[in-house]
This record gives sequence, C-alpha cells and structure tokens, in this order.
Amino acid sequence: MTAGRGRPEHTAARPSWRCRACGAPWPCSSARLRLLVEYRGNRPTLMMYLNAMMADAAADLPERPDDPGSDLALRFLAWARSR
Repeated sequence: MTAGRGRPEHTAARPSWRCRACGAPWPCSSARLRLLVEYRGNRPTLMMYLNAMMADAAADLPERPDDPGSDLALRFLAWARSR
C-alpha cells in the first residue's frame, strides 16, 4: 500500500473513506486519475467498481442529510461518467 519511498498510495482508509496519502475524501483527484488510467477503455467495469466502493462507504459513513458534501453518488460516480 505504498507508492515509492514509503509514501502511502491514494487509497481509501476505512471507515473514514479519506485518502491515505492526502487526506481528501476518497476518491481524491489522484485516485480518480489513477482509476481512469487503470480502467481506460472499460468504463462499465470502472462504474461497477465505484458502485461497490460507494455501497461500502454508505455502510461505513454516518448519514448526514445536513451536509451537502455527503452525496455519495456525486462523490463516487458522477466524475466517472462518460462525457
């Protein structure tokens, strides 16, 4: 789980669903870029993977209807949709 010289990769730390490397909500921008490269040419599989991660996050994270940043569909899926 490290990238390079002992630095953590941009992966999700559970149960907070924050990036291990930068602390941003996962998937952070670096994780998004890595996922787009990894799943290049296979967007449906990327969407299935992200949907599974979103379901795990929904089970781990408390519901916060007062927090507009808590929309997991926007966080996990919207950025990866085909343009």
